[in-house]
Amino acid sequence: MTLIRILPAAALAAFAFLAPHFASARTVTIEDAAGRTVEIDAPAKRVLLGEARQVSVVAAIKGAQTFDTIVGWRDDLISKDLDTYNSYLEKFPQIADLPRFGYVGDGTFNLEAAIALKPDVMTLNLESEKAAEESGLEEKLAAAGIKLVYIDFRADPDANMERSIRALGDIFGNEERAEKLIDFRREQLAVVADRLKQHPDLKEPSVYLERAPGIYGAFGCCRTFGPLNFGKMIALAGGHNVGSDYFKTIFGDLNPEQLIAANPDIVMVTGANWTGSSDINRFVSLGPGADLAKARVRLEGLMEDQPFASLDAVKKGHVYAIWHQFYGTPYDFVAVQQFAKWFHPDLFADIDPDATFRKLHETFLPVDYKPGYAVALNEGTNG
Repeated sequence: MTLIRILPAAALAAFAFLAPHFASARTVTIEDAAGRTVEIDAPAKRVLLGEARQVSVVAAIKGAQTFDTIVGWRDDLISKDLDTYNSYLEKFPQIADLPRFGYVGDGTFNLEAAIALKPDVMTLNLESEKAAEESGLEEKLAAAGIKLVYIDFRADPDANMERSIRALGDIFGNEERAEKLIDFRREQLAVVADRLKQHPDLKEPSVYLERAPGIYGAFGCCRTFGPLNFGKMIALAGGHNVGSDYFKTIFGDLNPEQLIAANPDIVMVTGANWTGSSDINRFVSLGPGADLAKARVRLEGLMEDQPFASLDAVKKGHVYAIWHQFYGTPYDFVAVQQFAKWFHPDLFADIDPDATFRKLHETFLPVDYKPGYAVALNEGTNG
């Protein structure tokens, strides 16, 4: 007679309830974005997000239970992407009371307050690695029994995007959901890549993308992207990124004369709701629910500045703005599809990046979709 057969019904019921929990609790080994090997007890019971914008993946993995095991997070969602924060606040009002922390990279992170929350895992963006090493943060967290996992959707997405999604799938206990998100992203990127392969002689327009103009008065023209991140998205969409001609880093600064000499076919800028951090409030506010008419007015105002006003692309109206936060999430495929429509409007006339992003929300995310992620200077050429 087996053990199951001699157990009373009540005990069987209890076993049936507990079994999945015992089955899911296990030690997993993660290779994080820094190439470190980290063993954690998965799923983690208490997680501190060292970058709140990582919620873009956590929400896709956990849905309605997104915040069940998050005990604190960085304050960047409010300061860098207020509209997205408000979308999650509308669905999860308890996040207003979620402890917030500064940035490890600029020394405003409060280690003692973080340890007091007793997390078993803390995530950090990869750009914080050097500061974490130099400040001794890695050793102090280890001494407190807190496992540190580096995540990267920004510095080198080709190398780290899928690895980081899988790491968060392990930490939050739903590897299958993480794989589905990876598959969805691959499928949407292939929509553009497969069509471009069929047109190998297609002329690539030269594209200049200004990073976050109008956010800080100290920023002048012309901060842009090298071959990574948005620079890579431009290439994936069949464009030639001007910044890649000048440097190989993620970001870099051209001088105005270089931009005038390049005289790109298309000018783009990134934008978001930076109300929480901007000192001049001239940025193009894009994101969930953004007012695109107001965004267009802001974009027009930026293009009146030099050297933009001198460029042929601006004179012809070939000017666009894209949501800045595509650069730090696995939602980059939406930007690639939007760029493809702007670069090659006839070839991609049937592609609808707005519908793609809506489908991502309906398939994976616990918050409702609200359009507002892209705008063209000339109304009627938005897509």
